[in-house]
Amino acid sequence: MNFLFAWRYFKSKKSTNAINIIAWISVVAIAVGTTALIIVLSVFNGFEGLVRGLYTDFYADIRIAPAKGKVLQLSQEQIDQIKKTKGVAQLSLVAEEKAVLVNGDYQSIVFIKGVDDNFTSTNNIKPHIVNGTFDVGTTDKPKIVVGAGIENATGIDVEKSLFPVTLYLPNRKATNFNSLEAMNSYNVFPSGTFLVQQDFDNKYVFSNLSFLKYMLDLKADEYSSVELKVNVNDPNPVKDDLQKLLGDKFLVQTRYEQNQSLFTVMQVEKWVIYVILSLILIIAAFNMIGALTMLVLEKQKDIAVLKAMGADNHLIQKIFLSEGFVLAGIGGSAGIILATVICFIQIKFKLIKLGGGTFIIDYYPVKMVATDFLLVVATVLIIALLAAWIPSRKASLQQFSLKS
Repeated sequence: MNFLFAWRYFKSKKSTNAINIIAWISVVAIAVGTTALIIVLSVFNGFEGLVRGLYTDFYADIRIAPAKGKVLQLSQEQIDQIKKTKGVAQLSLVAEEKAVLVNGDYQSIVFIKGVDDNFTSTNNIKPHIVNGTFDVGTTDKPKIVVGAGIENATGIDVEKSLFPVTLYLPNRKATNFNSLEAMNSYNVFPSGTFLVQQDFDNKYVFSNLSFLKYMLDLKADEYSSVELKVNVNDPNPVKDDLQKLLGDKFLVQTRYEQNQSLFTVMQVEKWVIYVILSLILIIAAFNMIGALTMLVLEKQKDIAVLKAMGADNHLIQKIFLSEGFVLAGIGGSAGIILATVICFIQIKFKLIKLGGGTFIIDYYPVKMVATDFLLVVATVLIIALLAAWIPSRKASLQQFSLKS
């Protein structure tokens, strides 16, 4: 019944036109705030999904690294045990070190990863090769696959490379680190270029595992890390089993844990934007308070009649609370519909473009998530409840007379 009264009060003409104007201003403000919240959260979801996809292609599902230092020792028996762990689909052994890549007068500091034949099965790097092929060569004839940023910085032309480039790596056996013996050097040919994301493209170079182990004087059972691909949706149980198997000398991390700071910052940014945009709804709440307060004054006689007919204060309060929910419901519904249409158009036609042209896509990615819609609806309802509480409480407690 209280919603019926609220709906009739919303539709009915008021003696003062300002009441209608303020009511519709609050509806429009709620609609705008709801639309902005859903669109911005959906864009954040789109960027987050894009970044997660890029990191998924570059980082393995699980990484095993030494808990201390840069080198871990794994016997063949331990490697076999890791392979037999439930959920492990593929295993790749990796050696990694910082190096200097020199091409004539150009040079760049890089992180070189020596990978085995299984490496491309633990990640999805091959689709990101934009020039040449993913060919890391052999121990005797090593080749390198470089990031696009490194290719530009060193002036390498993968497709027209006639001369090798020189790779300088630290010599672990050196006694004097201020002399030339502190570095090992080797000439390698570039075979391909990958383009994933700027952080990777400006940093990483791939070569073969046996060559890099030779250059770093690593023993047969020494590696920098082990990268694993799992065949289950949740890698955490696999991670726990591996940690128990290997002990405290090894650090076992999921993809999320390898990049925890990045994903945490993305979530914090999303919540900060949510709070900022919720201020639009709070501003709309002030308009709603004004509209409902004026409506209470407008309906003094109606309140008096209802009380004379036996209506208690609780019913009067519910009527004006319902009026607040009506205003919020109309504005929120309009905002949800408008945001859904805008997001759908962007997803299908990609009309709104990113500026600069330096990103891997040239449009704003959008991903609508049901939980965001529920969050926005809950936010609108809570703000509407708080905004309607004061005037509805006043209406229920105030004594009105039937006399004009």
